Amino acid sequence: MPIRNRFSEMLPEMTAWRHDFHEHPELLYDLPRTSARVADLLRGFGCDEVVTGIAQTGVVGVIRGRGPGRVVGLRADMDALPIGETTGRAYASHTPGRMHACGHDGHMTMLLGAAKYLAGTRNFDGTVVVIFQPAEEGGGGGLAMVQDGLFARWNIQEVYGMHNHPGLPVGHFAIRPGAIMASADSFEIVLTGKGGHAARPHLCVDTMVVAAQVITALQTVVSRGVDPMEQAVLSVSTITTDSPAYNVLPQVVRMSGTARTMSESVRGFIETRVKEIVTGVATALQAQAEVIWQSGYPVTVNGAAETDHAIAAARAVSADVDADVAPQMAAEDFSYMLRECPGAYILLGNGASAPVHHPDYDFDDAALPFGASWYVEIAENRLGAPEGDRHDLQSR
Repeated sequence: MPIRNRFSEMLPEMTAWRHDFHEHPELLYDLPRTSARVADLLRGFGCDEVVTGIAQTGVVGVIRGRGPGRVVGLRADMDALPIGETTGRAYASHTPGRMHACGHDGHMTMLLGAAKYLAGTRNFDGTVVVIFQPAEEGGGGGLAMVQDGLFARWNIQEVYGMHNHPGLPVGHFAIRPGAIMASADSFEIVLTGKGGHAARPHLCVDTMVVAAQVITALQTVVSRGVDPMEQAVLSVSTITTDSPAYNVLPQVVRMSGTARTMSESVRGFIETRVKEIVTGVATALQAQAEVIWQSGYPVTVNGAAETDHAIAAARAVSADVDADVAPQMAAEDFSYMLRECPGAYILLGNGASAPVHHPDYDFDDAALPFGASWYVEIAENRLGAPEGDRHDLQSR
């Protein structure tokens, strides 16, 4: 199937937007320049409404079609990461210790390209709402936008999102119905015993030994507690003590880690078992234990019908579409939007780049036309653009 590339003529312009975002990364909700730039572009495209300040720095653009109809939301994230860039690109970050290491600069650019096209053609009935979200990188910006009335205010009936994926060829789409990305919870374990001289352990309650037993016992939560057909990861990733020297047994040991699951039932089971095991092991070894559990992003669950729509749009853009990709154990706060509204989340290949969240990562500009075209296909397919009325930008 030939690639339907509506955006080849716009690629230099889109690339310039992307490089500008890349040069000026901002974090979480603190996005004054980024959100202002997005809003200015949307106004220039002729959007019917451009609203700022949703969830602090989120931006929403509204594009109305030829007549009444459904309302479809298209979402991109905007925030960068607190990572120092090592790409050496001419457009590398101007801010030390910050970079677009997850490709949100590319996500914004693809949705902006789609918004410009849709505002210029209006080749659909109903309304397209383009959503630019802050604070995806651990800040829960998706939830904040939901709580700020995003879906109720514009009566959004379906919502679609996209993320680049290093390792997949540029232009390759991948998706699956149901759970596509994991929940992400974090925990801290505080073990308190009786410190003392390492030469006299019989007079102490050695929290290092307790910690070692806890870590070992926690390995059974997934391996012996979760159905092998389910997917889950439980990792203890840090351990610190209050010991001042090599010959002092610590009074307190702190550990932290993460739990990732693909279902809410397994998610709840893991939290319960972690608390039971930590408390039980500590009690057996005469120590005290506290487990501080922090629930993070929920499972990202694609609707069945909406996944079919996303696949159809992807196949209109690319010959390379994997409709049953393996679920990813990373997490995504688009999950909050999908809990509020039917929709789907798709992955787009970024080629043989460094992985996301790596200091040498960069979004591949060659992917921009594919993502922008997919957003347009979703909007026109779901809002009834007749096939004969569609126009490729390349032919205009």
